[in-house]
Amino acid sequence: MSKTALTQKLGFLGGGRMAEALINGVLSAKWYRPDQIHVADPDRSRLDHLKARYGVQVSAANHEVVALSEVVMLAVKPQVIVDALTGIRDVMTNHLVISVAAGVTIDRIRDLCGPAARIIRAMPNTPAMVGEGMTALAIGPNLEEEAVACAEGILRSVGRVVRIQEQLMDAVTGLSGSGPAYVFLMIEAMTDGGVKMGLPRETASLLAAQTVLGAARMVLETEQHPARLKDQVTSPGGTTMAGLHRLEQGGVRAVLIDAIETATKRSKELGG
Repeated sequence: MSKTALTQKLGFLGGGRMAEALINGVLSAKWYRPDQIHVADPDRSRLDHLKARYGVQVSAANHEVVALSEVVMLAVKPQVIVDALTGIRDVMTNHLVISVAAGVTIDRIRDLCGPAARIIRAMPNTPAMVGEGMTALAIGPNLEEEAVACAEGILRSVGRVVRIQEQLMDAVTGLSGSGPAYVFLMIEAMTDGGVKMGLPRETASLLAAQTVLGAARMVLETEQHPARLKDQVTSPGGTTMAGLHRLEQGGVRAVLIDAIETATKRSKELGG
């Protein structure tokens, strides 16, 4: 992160879990101090929690946080984005706005914030809460590289970051944005399978979760195709082949593809 970013104040419109993950990330990385971070949220209990835990500055007024910040994280649900941005145009100058609102386009955010705002659209996911998030960034027009690097630095504090074209953002939402829920469902089902076969639930849950974690690290660290890694643990006539055959019979591959397609379409609907 650049020295310029270190001296800027960071504002959050929305103080939910994703905002908290990012606050924790940038503070842990020492990219911002608590006094440089301002948070607005209508839920007073959330503001009290964030102030007590992280020492950040809090407010119930979005326009106040924008006025005090140079970088604004738009961390609200897409359904309430209009309400969240009402009344801030007068205090929105040359702000860098990083939006994590699913399905809401850069053009739509600019319409709400005003033409002076510099917009980056981001889609992180919930593993950001444990520093293992995956975020895709779509860059608005006329943004200098320093501003993009600032956004990347903030989001790298909670995981990995890639840049994409905005027209692909709904697909990112369907894959990595919603993806943790698909994996949680898989872990739950694997755990239930272990319990059915006689394992204690706590043991089965650990076996399932660590297996998913380890398999994901193998894909990332070896840079081998998942099919190749799958073949390496599939012996002729063995248990793994028998299990894979049943998964293919059940249509797991097609169902996952369909789930991502359905979630992508829903993201487009939310964006209007």
